[in-house]
Amino acid sequence: MFLSFKYIIFVSFDKTKLVVGGLALKQEKMTPWYSTADIDKKWYVVDASGKVLGRLATEVASIIRGKNKPVYSPNADTGDFVVVINADKIVVTGKRAELKVYKHHSGYPGGLKTKMYNDMIKVKPEFVIEHAVRGMLPKTRLGKKIFHHLKVYRGADHPHAAQKPEVISI
Repeated sequence: MFLSFKYIIFVSFDKTKLVVGGLALKQEKMTPWYSTADIDKKWYVVDASGKVLGRLATEVASIIRGKNKPVYSPNADTGDFVVVINADKIVVTGKRAELKVYKHHSGYPGGLKTKMYNDMIKVKPEFVIEHAVRGMLPKTRLGKKIFHHLKVYRGADHPHAAQKPEVISI
């Protein structure tokens, strides 16, 4: 006589174990997943006086993006808030002060507007740091959201004392 058996295997996934046919198997290597709500956001203050523009911008962009944390994820906002003070005292090396040009276009023919670094640092020193950091962030919706975690101020005063920011040196 011929007998046939049917096996029913039940498979379910949990965060820490895999259940197969009622037998629990422990998964040893499971990558933890963190969402934006799970991340603890901190506030930092960076003094830009005497710092080189590009070197400061790379460190600030890394902190804003969250790359200095072990929970970094490229598709989630895991970064912290950064307040940059004394933006008018930032320096550039070499002939960059005479040669660097900031450009934007109005969209109309002949609408290219240019401004030299020396003029821009006198008029809007906040823009110089913001422009450098923005160029180091992703050009996506997440990058635009992350950019709002940067606060730049011309002098030593800032309105974010209520957040109790930590002073870090770069």
